[in-house]
Amino acid sequence: MKSIVVHSGGMDSTVLLYKLAADGDELKTLSINYGQRHAKEIDYARTLSEGLGVEHRVADLRSLTELLGGSALTSSEIEVPEGHYAEDNMKATVVPNRNMILLSVAAGWAISSEFDRVAYAAHSGDHAIYPDCRTEFADALDSAIRLADWREVSLYRPFVDLTKSDVVSLGAKLNVPFENTWSCYKGLELHCGLCGTCVERREAFHLAEVSDLTAYAPEAPSVEEMVAADWKLT
Repeated sequence: MKSIVVHSGGMDSTVLLYKLAADGDELKTLSINYGQRHAKEIDYARTLSEGLGVEHRVADLRSLTELLGGSALTSSEIEVPEGHYAEDNMKATVVPNRNMILLSVAAGWAISSEFDRVAYAAHSGDHAIYPDCRTEFADALDSAIRLADWREVSLYRPFVDLTKSDVVSLGAKLNVPFENTWSCYKGLELHCGLCGTCVERREAFHLAEVSDLTAYAPEAPSVEEMVAADWKLT
């Protein structure tokens, strides 16, 4: 298969990239700069793609940032919430219609490249917070993408029924260099270890019983402390 991977530089999309490389797909990767405060993730995506000899492109959509307000990821006035990913305050990290925008751009590149599909790494843990990670959304968008051109392109989302820890376990088997991926929404020098995506990352490694080599900020609580607090911050 010929696949365009929507690659953020995070754990999930990197595992997907390594999985498809192991499957023998012909690959290209696409990162999107939509004005996210953690745009440094794109540098990680570029390095990871180049390490596999995969062509990597960046779509600069920063002109849309003002239209995608109301999210902690695109508005500096809104603080990135801390705590467990499933908490209601994590909805502050929802970027309006982000996945439809990202996947539409990737679909356009797939069509012009005469590739077979667009692959993205939404997993089951995303569903509660992000409406555009739900299976119903992906099914509807897959149908639309297939109709976007006379030559059919599909949407591939193999992780949709997996948990984050399942993705980590798969990545460990594929020798994914997790320490070279970026998750933290704050976009600081080190992973903060406190925001929702950092907590989710740490929990996934713990549940998968895979060593977490991520460099976290010194003030971040230890995994033992977070387990004792049921992954909630006190």
